[in-house]
Amino acid sequence: MKDMNQNSLAVSQSRAFAGAAFMVLGGVVFSLLNVVTQWLTMKLAFPWASAAFWQYAFAFLFSLPFLRKSGLSAMRTDYPWRHIVRVIFAALGVEAWISGLASVPIWQAIALVMTSPFFIILGARLFLGERVGPVRWAATGVGFAGAMIILQPWSDSFTWAALLPVLSALLWGASSLITKSLTGIEKPETITVWLLVLLTPINGGLALAAGFAVPTGTALALFLLAGLLTVVAQYLLTLAYASADAAYVQPFDDLKLPLNVLAGWLFFGYAPAGYLWLGAALILAASLFIMRDEMRREKGGLTQTA
Repeated sequence: MKDMNQNSLAVSQSRAFAGAAFMVLGGVVFSLLNVVTQWLTMKLAFPWASAAFWQYAFAFLFSLPFLRKSGLSAMRTDYPWRHIVRVIFAALGVEAWISGLASVPIWQAIALVMTSPFFIILGARLFLGERVGPVRWAATGVGFAGAMIILQPWSDSFTWAALLPVLSALLWGASSLITKSLTGIEKPETITVWLLVLLTPINGGLALAAGFAVPTGTALALFLLAGLLTVVAQYLLTLAYASADAAYVQPFDDLKLPLNVLAGWLFFGYAPAGYLWLGAALILAASLFIMRDEMRREKGGLTQTA
């Protein structure tokens, strides 16, 4: 019995660590993707609507090995409407995000998107029945406080347009919750490919409406890289939600802020100072604390059953 409990504890700890690791790795890949996207739209002045289309079109091409490996079964599902609603939320989130970027600085927008754990945790409690303890709420609150330090909504530069990234956080949070509900009944390949298949025509319609642009040379190479990074990032995100509770892994998504700051500094020479670093430190501390508490809680629960 003791050996069985020890084995169960090891499995629980490995799943908690895996969930956190997949989310952090996903954040690293997303940061690299942001660098590529910013280089295309800022440095090369490629139209953003067409950029979204080509990114996901190439991502779909890179996802074809999933279909070849699993055959048509990779696309078969008993929950097509759940996939459709999930992708609609994701697409609307992209629209709100891009609109926000047109009005507020990139780092302020990223800080506002970090309000998504509130929506994730609340939704996980209401719709998925997950246990959300005080430690998870507290850690998420600390991460949100770090975001507010960076945002400084009390400053004169704050505008209502800054709430657009919050709207995108709400929409992406809803999409993430549906993703979590699918992880127990669908394969990660199915969840990833459905997203890519549906986003491509949606982005294609937006690109046509805004004036379609075709990439060549350096832009084409960067879009190929962006497509590959998109597939890898989405797959890591799906694996994170499949490994642990949504309320547990979501705070690790807060690491995207320091990761994006680092990427921006390395590739664009942007080195923010002052309050940004304090906020990033709070976010990092909250994410590490919640991982340790989760492992301690699982160990305590198993010890009581022994």
